[in-house]
Amino acid sequence: MVSFNIESWAAIAPGLELQEDWKDWLTEPYAIDEPLSTTLLKKIPPLLRRRFNMLGKTAMAAVLQLVNENEGIPSVFASRHGDTALTSSLLDDMGRDEDMSPTSFSLAVHNAISGLYSIARKDTNAITAIAAMEGLVVSALVEAIGQLQTSNRVLCVIYDVPLPERYQQYTSSPPFPYAIAMILNREGVESYSLEQGALVEAEQSALESPIFESLEFVKLLTGLCSEHATESNGMTWTIKRACAH
Repeated sequence: MVSFNIESWAAIAPGLELQEDWKDWLTEPYAIDEPLSTTLLKKIPPLLRRRFNMLGKTAMAAVLQLVNENEGIPSVFASRHGDTALTSSLLDDMGRDEDMSPTSFSLAVHNAISGLYSIARKDTNAITAIAAMEGLVVSALVEAIGQLQTSNRVLCVIYDVPLPERYQQYTSSPPFPYAIAMILNREGVESYSLEQGALVEAEQSALESPIFESLEFVKLLTGLCSEHATESNGMTWTIKRACAH
């Protein structure tokens, strides 16, 4: 078991910007089809802002709620699939024997959003980009906790958008764009623990939820539940709120 502290957090989705908004939605989920608010990205210079697709805009909207201007901080950016819509369009171009856009290719790589973030903020601190098919939250937290061994504070961002329709039959996908940003530190206001355990077959059904895994984690952050369990690599990972003030 390892312990960590969360100094602050923010979760962003279209129409869900405040913690109370998330509490209401997580208690009684409903369909969301409105656009992301453009006012959340005003701190990003216009020339760079235009380079962000929906995935990047959502991630930045959450991050900008937490980081102060001119503040440098090591960061972990975690997305299950990255900008799949852009990648898919590039593959379509290749299938038609068309030239691939160098700009689009540079923005389709998994660390593109974190790179644009560092450019926009002139932040030269270390950045780690993570992709995880399952256990995305756990993978991001494990990396961030590891970085706390050498840094006092670490920014951790978990984000995704719905997959293009052609891929949705093959794997699960979030119902709308979302991003969860957290600042972990060595001595935070809220303490949590992360524990690994063997997966018991009877437990598998208990881990299933109608809400997408990463969004289920927001229940823990909002205080709607005291622990969050997920399966990854044949193990059960449980995140528990140790105390809250």
